[in-house]
Amino acid sequence: MVEPRFLLLSDVATELNVSDSQVYHMVRSGELPAIKIGGRGQWRVERARLEEYIQLKYTETAEWVRKNPLAERDEE
Repeated sequence: MVEPRFLLLSDVATELNVSDSQVYHMVRSGELPAIKIGGRGQWRVERARLEEYIQLKYTETAEWVRKNPLAERDEE
């Protein structure tokens, strides 16, 4: 079965395990690239852009972890 090229915001929310409103905010702020289609201007996220976004978040998280190491506990 072929996966669809474009996803509904609700599909993206399911993929990321976040709320629909969080995805809407990510799209409206430009954090997650999306397009508006149709007469009612419905948002769609291209699967490839979602995968790129996820990879970017992995990179950003790894950088954050590198800059914010866990403090070692003092051994008693």
